Amino acid sequence: MTDTPLTHPQALAAVIQALGGTWDTQRAVLALRVAGYEPSDERAGEKEARRNLRLLAENGLIVRPDPDQAVYRLA
Repeated sequence: MTDTPLTHPQALAAVIQALGGTWDTQRAVLALRVAGYEPSDERAGEKEARRNLRLLAENGLIVRPDPDQAVYRLA
């Protein structure tokens, strides 16, 4: 049996579900790093984190309560 690594959205979703709380770009970057993602630089890490946060919001796992802040929480 081969263990297939989680995609970035799957890994971030698992961490968000386990820890709850609020999630911003920096917290998402840290969670992705713990899951094994090593960005080429800080900007790339932040871009990937934001992309994944938006994807999880589109899928209904998290919500952005304040449209003026890029902070999410579990739906």
